[in-house]
Amino acid sequence: MAERQLVQGNEACARAALAAGCSFFAGYPISPSSEIAELLARELPGRGGVFIQMEDEIASMGAVLGGSLGGRRAMTATSGPGFTLMQEHLGYASLAEIPCVVVDVMRGGPSTGLPTSPSQGDVMQARWGSHGDRATIALAPGNVAEVYTLTVEAFRLAEALRTPVAVLYDEVIGHMREGVQLPAPTAAQLGRRTGPIAPPSPDFLPYQANKAGVAMVPDFGRGYRFHVTGLMHDERGYPMSDHAQVAALLERLERKVAAAVPAVPPERYRLDDADVVVLAYGIVARTARAAVDTLREQGVRAGLLRTRLLWPLPVASVTEALSGASLAVVAEMNRGQWAFEVQRLAGGHVEVSPYLKAGGSVITAEELVEHVLFATREGVGA
Repeated sequence: MAERQLVQGNEACARAALAAGCSFFAGYPISPSSEIAELLARELPGRGGVFIQMEDEIASMGAVLGGSLGGRRAMTATSGPGFTLMQEHLGYASLAEIPCVVVDVMRGGPSTGLPTSPSQGDVMQARWGSHGDRATIALAPGNVAEVYTLTVEAFRLAEALRTPVAVLYDEVIGHMREGVQLPAPTAAQLGRRTGPIAPPSPDFLPYQANKAGVAMVPDFGRGYRFHVTGLMHDERGYPMSDHAQVAALLERLERKVAAAVPAVPPERYRLDDADVVVLAYGIVARTARAAVDTLREQGVRAGLLRTRLLWPLPVASVTEALSGASLAVVAEMNRGQWAFEVQRLAGGHVEVSPYLKAGGSVITAEELVEHVLFATREGVGA
């Protein structure tokens, strides 16, 4: 059994990357994520890996894609402003099916915002930051142990599905320390990169999909000749503009990321008889859990759905949690991002009363209890 240790969130992320086989990191320092780069700068060279500090986040993401195409498990870490600069390359990686992991330790925004204060303001940026109908995977750990396990899972998903995977947590989780066990991942938890099963040949099709809908693109330098582009492409990897083929390509890219939904199930807490369902993620879910216990003591049948997967939207889990409720409260540290999705799924059948806080401080259990009591007493909806 792994030894119990006192570990910082960002340290857990870096250690998870190493455990998951990450051997290439390119990044640019930005609070509150800098500890990830600092630890990997110390550790990667001695393990045969590569650490490189680029001139900015745009170049960092480009280097990550190059490292990944060369066969490395590759990642970067940043915060909101840097995540914004990476979006063009993330769109490219999605279409060209280049696996990589991007850790975004969120801080207040927009612009340079609040460099050392927590936020959950990048939720919609993770989904729609790059233009077009880009299929997205974004994980949301809620404690230091989950920073470790979900970073490992991010690498597994990225490699298996050949897609960028974002890990979103906030400054508080990034800098807090908890007593945790960080076990070495199993072979199944590490997974393997999807690649070609046939040897090189003149008829090789790098973007021909397997049964899971994932293209079997080889690593550079393995004897295959193929083309990589950010344009819509055929199975050879060459640009095309046939409308039917473009639609089929986009549908396949969206369909393959759906495999992340069963792989990252939510936490259900006291939901069996819940009339009030609190939906939260990340650090807010910790105070939401305490608020649910307090509400139960006061006679309110409250429960918590804590999603660890923000995108693709876990539709079945959310709709099931809401099915027997009269009130849904979405608690998040922004001006309303994931709450909009819950409102859409509720479809007017359940009152939705978001509790939103974007000033750079965490939602407290007391604030959430007060909001729920007011909403239940006054019948406040969306």
